[in-house]
Amino acid sequence: MTENFFAALDRRVTAPERRYLTDNAGEIVTYGALLQNSRQYAQALTSLGAQPGDRVAVQTDKTVHSVFLFFGTLAAGCVYLPLNTAYTAHEVKYFLEDAEPAILICGAKNLPELAPVAKQGVMTLDSGDTGTIVDLAAMQTADFASIDRNADDLAAILYTSGTTGLSKGAMLSHRNLLSNALTLIDTWRISPDDCLLHALPIYHTHGLFVGAGTMALAGASMIYLPRFDAAEVLRRLPEATMLMGVPTYYSRLLAEPGLDKAFVSNIRLFISGSAPLSAQSHKDFQKRTGHAILERYGMTETNMNTSNPYDRERRPGAVGMPLADVELRIADPKAGAELSRGETGSIEIRGPNVFRGYWRNQEKTAAAFRRDGFFITGDLGRIDEDEYLWIVGRDKDLIISGGFNVYPAEVENELDAIDGVAESAVIGAPHPDFGEGVVAVVVPREAAALTETAIIDSLSGRLARYKLPKQVFFSAALPRNTMGKVQKNNLRQTYRETFTQDVGGTIAER
Repeated sequence: MTENFFAALDRRVTAPERRYLTDNAGEIVTYGALLQNSRQYAQALTSLGAQPGDRVAVQTDKTVHSVFLFFGTLAAGCVYLPLNTAYTAHEVKYFLEDAEPAILICGAKNLPELAPVAKQGVMTLDSGDTGTIVDLAAMQTADFASIDRNADDLAAILYTSGTTGLSKGAMLSHRNLLSNALTLIDTWRISPDDCLLHALPIYHTHGLFVGAGTMALAGASMIYLPRFDAAEVLRRLPEATMLMGVPTYYSRLLAEPGLDKAFVSNIRLFISGSAPLSAQSHKDFQKRTGHAILERYGMTETNMNTSNPYDRERRPGAVGMPLADVELRIADPKAGAELSRGETGSIEIRGPNVFRGYWRNQEKTAAAFRRDGFFITGDLGRIDEDEYLWIVGRDKDLIISGGFNVYPAEVENELDAIDGVAESAVIGAPHPDFGEGVVAVVVPREAAALTETAIIDSLSGRLARYKLPKQVFFSAALPRNTMGKVQKNNLRQTYRETFTQDVGGTIAER
């Protein structure tokens, strides 16, 4: 029996007339329509010459047909490669050169910029569910039989990175996606009676796999919003039983005067992830709504690893216990020896959710795993006496702003390329809305007349919006140790209170 994720979904659909999603215009997509359209997309990709194992790169707005495209890619045995819609053509070029996809699908408005950097066929898909790939899929029959795939065959590549070097493609198999979704269904007790208010983007693990994929396998439904808007989410909450979000969502909902216990009485579960949820936000939300947000811990390379309990205490600041099929240990970061309960060390994971390695990067893959198969997450944590995991920091300088990863080296490279910049360092500082805000410390060249506005303007065409510094400071020199390495801990200490005051509109909106 094939272990293709789409085939597993197909087998689980016993009531094709049931609703899978309702879009923002009120249009309903049944499970039968989901399967039919996904097969048509699989047929369309095949007609374009895509073979099993080929990558399909997708940079499109969040639409209903983007979901059909995702499932259709898996049905065709191809590898889904989602790209953040905020990436510039300059950034997309790297992913295309590294992954060598057979097909690139993008919005028509981006076609003039992306077509020159794409060496493969380019199709379009726009926010109104129009485009050349939509037209091609509509011409196909729906009798496509999903391609046989083994459990370890690739289903998706999601690009991630450490704080140095170029982004790495995390290779996720059909087993990775299927095992994690089925485990989450059990852990969070998701049933066909559930309706998820889906406001997340679908170009990363949270919105795509944990949201759309898991709900599909559960036979549940979604209210499918194109983006997060606090007022719209609040308005639609009475129609749903679940909300998944990043901490920013919850801080913005708390600013809405209509949020109270009566208004969310139908909600069964609020879930938060992708970045640390502050203990204060957790407590404030529970006081306003009566709901304790369930915080979980996942990564691009592993999908979900831990979850606070469904029916026991959800501790503010903790990320719960390992999922049923996940092994987790705290180890000495260098030696790899397991540490005692309560000690802080490297969080390491082993299980069917853990990725196969980094795309075409054996060196990075080997460095990421212990000899016994445990994946070294790069996060530091401890397990308390009641077996709750607490993440206490990262052993690298990754910044998570609004749920998105920002890699300082990438921003520093662009900063250093600006005329008048001698060198730079990028750090994260605590931010009341985004979790962390990007801060740049710039050393100007002699006689250079640099301003914060000019620097940010220079970066805006080369970096995605969420990577742009929210504050730029100027310094005569960067602190360094005796080996010449920039001491970012000192910088974080110096600028730790950058966003503790009212950030104001101009900074928060960058």
